[in-house]
Amino acid sequence: MKVNVVTFPGSNCDQDVGTILSNVYGADVNYVWHREQFNDLPDLVVLPGGFSFGDYLRTGAMAKFSPAMESVFAYAKKGGRILGICNGFQILTEAGLLPGALLHNRSLKYVCKDVNLLPVANNKIAKTIRQPSLKIPIAHGEGAYYADKETLQTLEDEGNIVFRYEENPNGSLHDIAGISDKAAKIIGMMPHPERAVNPYIGNEDGKLILDAILEKLS
Repeated sequence: MKVNVVTFPGSNCDQDVGTILSNVYGADVNYVWHREQFNDLPDLVVLPGGFSFGDYLRTGAMAKFSPAMESVFAYAKKGGRILGICNGFQILTEAGLLPGALLHNRSLKYVCKDVNLLPVANNKIAKTIRQPSLKIPIAHGEGAYYADKETLQTLEDEGNIVFRYEENPNGSLHDIAGISDKAAKIIGMMPHPERAVNPYIGNEDGKLILDAILEKLS
């Protein structure tokens, strides 16, 4: 399995997710600097968490103009699989690869804690996760998912909501923690599954999420 992890100025979770994919799943991980482009067709492209370009203007607003994103757009058009985590989810929405936007938390405070996620049964990825609730860390200031009523209804009807929060920590509409496109090839989520994989931290629920995503690559 080959994975490209795109690193932006301010990314701080690229090595985290890359190390997990390499050490736990045996992936051949290539780190792509935001000024570079890639012409290969990896099995997965990851947009990691962090604070790309210092979150200036809006979270993800500047990152979408990076040269590497031209390759991401081309990869998406070819049906490639993309995972955006936290800031990566914000970038996906700013780039128009997923609908909606991530707004400031309702509390206007940065929230960093474990939350319980509920896999949504009618989503192609989430329905393969047999555990009804997953404890996954979040760490964000702009994680409140917003979309207009029509978009929200489409997400519901087409089964494009991957995860909901059991207790909403940020004001996300419909308690949304993660969504996908209709084909479930592009996935964005605010929680960090890569931070809940190693047994020495006492929580491996994140591996269930990554297992479900990576299973589609086989």
